[in-house]
Amino acid sequence: MYKLNFPKYDFRFQKYQNKVRIFSKLRKKFIVLTPEEWVRQNCVMFLINEKKNSPHLMNEEKKVDVNGMSKRYDILVYKNDGSIKLIVECKSPEVKLDQEVFDQIARYNLSLEADYLMLTNGINHYFCQLDYKKQSYIFLPDLP
Repeated sequence: MYKLNFPKYDFRFQKYQNKVRIFSKLRKKFIVLTPEEWVRQNCVMFLINEKKNSPHLMNEEKKVDVNGMSKRYDILVYKNDGSIKLIVECKSPEVKLDQEVFDQIARYNLSLEADYLMLTNGINHYFCQLDYKKQSYIFLPDLP
């Protein structure tokens, strides 16, 4: 699998029907290991271990309704009051993080109204805070 720009984490793997699967700490089951899933699981561990988010306030790969269309976000982090602290969009390391990817997470945020957004392909990470009063994004060097 790809070497990513995250600290090294220990994961559980299994081989099933000639496919390697990785254990998802949040979904509590094994998932087929694709390049995007590798990024997602590393990002989950980063958010738990480095950013000290509780796994009990996180979920991944859930549906969200965006303008009447059903979409799936990668990772959400909630605050204790149930509002959304962070939306993360994960892409495969081969995917360039461009305006199209940013527009995708921005569309999800129309429904979710998070405080922060994170885009990652495992190599590059982009963070921004939303200023709803000024209707603007403030790009950050890291997540607070």
